[in-house]
Amino acid sequence: MKKKEINKTDIEILMDVEFLVSVIVAIGEVANITGVPQRKIRYWDEKGIIEPVDKTSTYRQYNYLNIKKVVFIQELLEEGYTLEAAAKKVNERHEKIAEVFKRASALKDQPSK
Repeated sequence: MKKKEINKTDIEILMDVEFLVSVIVAIGEVANITGVPQRKIRYWDEKGIIEPVDKTSTYRQYNYLNIKKVVFIQELLEEGYTLEAAAKKVNERHEKIAEVFKRASALKDQPSK
């Protein structure tokens, strides 16, 4: 089987952490992007499941991580999870992914044998 090559442009897009960190959109845009109604997003915000970038602002704006959370939580709700169970599962998934990347980063920094 032939090894799949990833071109440089794809790698640059995938690794554009600065872009992902800088993605901050208003609640209406989150609703448009995810298909989840603003009212539901506000409710999740009030419950502390997702958090706006600036809690003191009068405008609710969310980052890339929160957009991902909204999508994952909505998927789990559609599969029959309760909101609390979906939020817990999404948070556990994010923690697990962060742990994996932390270990991968530590391995990368080790001298090769």
